[in-house]
Amino acid sequence: MKVLVCRCEDVTLHELQHAIDLGHRDIESLKRYTGFATGVCQGKSCLVACARVLHARAGDPGSGITARPPYHPATLAKLAGLDPDSEL
Repeated sequence: MKVLVCRCEDVTLHELQHAIDLGHRDIESLKRYTGFATGVCQGKSCLVACARVLHARAGDPGSGITARPPYHPATLAKLAGLDPDSEL
């Protein structure tokens, strides 16, 4: 049975356990290897579950992952692809 721990990036429990067995025993390394917490939710729905799995397998969940905000703030109009010169 396929158990998803990160729905945004389709990371399964098996993939997470395999990565831990390969030596990714801290939350940041595990994130970089598997890709969990890099989807739309940015870890809001999967970080706790992944940290619990890591802790249960003698890893160090630490204090969480490093948040990386956008380098330059983006307006909603720009994200929506709206022409800044047009009137709505």
